[in-house]
Amino acid sequence: MATDYDAPRRDTEESGDDSLEELKARRADAQSGSVDVDEVEVAENFELPGADLADEELTVKVLPMQNDEFRCSSCFLVHHRSQLAVEKKGRLICRDCAA
Repeated sequence: MATDYDAPRRDTEESGDDSLEELKARRADAQSGSVDVDEVEVAENFELPGADLADEELTVKVLPMQNDEFRCSSCFLVHHRSQLAVEKKGRLICRDCAA
């Protein structure tokens, strides 16, 4: 039986006095009802502290492909030559895509 750790606890003396019908009624009340939460609204209103990135620009240094690298013809990622699995008709395939 699952235990609800958030439910208020009662003394052990009280628990013996409950009738079967009362326990069944409590159980039905606890399990009934649905949560009316609009996930989109909650996500829109959720803000991280200090996360105002509206005026930020991302600067990344892009390096050209090196001599010991290749671009996979399947996933189009740049890999080191040690990841080369197959070369078919001029198409280079990495180990991840060949598997």
